[in-house]
Amino acid sequence: MTRSRLDARRASLDRAIEDYLVHLRVERGLAPATISAYRGDLRDFAGEVGSAGWDSTPDPALRYLQARSARAATPARRRAPSRRATGPLRPTSLRRRAASIRSFYRFAYGEGLIEFDVASHLDLPRQPRLLPETLTIEETERLLEAAGGDDADPRRIRDRTLVEVLYAAGLRISEALRLDREDVSLDGGFVRVIGKGDKERLVPIGEIALGWLERYLAEVRPTWLAVAHVEPVRGGPVFLTERGRRLARQQAWTVVKRAAAAAGLSDRVTPHTLRHSFATHLLEGGADLRIVQELLGHASISTTQLYTHVTRERIREVYARAHPRA
Repeated sequence: MTRSRLDARRASLDRAIEDYLVHLRVERGLAPATISAYRGDLRDFAGEVGSAGWDSTPDPALRYLQARSARAATPARRRAPSRRATGPLRPTSLRRRAASIRSFYRFAYGEGLIEFDVASHLDLPRQPRLLPETLTIEETERLLEAAGGDDADPRRIRDRTLVEVLYAAGLRISEALRLDREDVSLDGGFVRVIGKGDKERLVPIGEIALGWLERYLAEVRPTWLAVAHVEPVRGGPVFLTERGRRLARQQAWTVVKRAAAAAGLSDRVTPHTLRHSFATHLLEGGADLRIVQELLGHASISTTQLYTHVTRERIREVYARAHPRA
């Protein structure tokens, strides 16, 4: 195949990927973060397979996924150097990458961009059952206390409020940071959350977290909001920086990481650990699985059922420690 035909084939792959990303944004209404993940997956795929028959055979996609899978098991000293080397993909990441590629091929075939149904020849790797990391109730209380106490430091008040809300409502960090003032009902004791796929849900907040929210909104946020000198839309962001801007994801991660370190907890604790702990503690307290599913905003009950395995594992641990013949 001539160089010009190779370039044309690569260009057609790039155009098909861009068409697919537009489809995800306009027709499916996916969140920007989700589209960004698809873009990263597909650009890596395009960069590896180039123009090698992507539109007429499943072989390039199969070889690509096999290489991403094998890279984890290949000793570093035997690995051929590559200017595009990206590190091994964990099973969950490999499954997502495969799902992105298969979904792209389904779109391309359905839109008539390719004549061969590549997607029908791509199977997703088996989903590994990884139990989420959770904190005990005592560890959670330590984390909350470490995030901020009764001192008057505005940043500590904001940090404590953020961590309290994450745990009290089981929010994803992106959901908490997207909250605007109009999404919070102090009288009703709930927050309006826009989750994945722009799905809306109302989540109650307990009295303790509500108390911290009231304090932060009254004592800290107005001063910071005034610094921005911008008329707030929908009441403005709930969680702000001292410059009156919406708190960034990395800044929120730092808040949780700093609190975890101060509490003497694992360095694996992340904002999502609080979401996992929220669900696990509810189930341990006797909450109905369907209610927990609604609170978390899970589309499928099978996703929520993973937390029942966590509670069973904890029961076994308690039994092993406490029973004289365990």
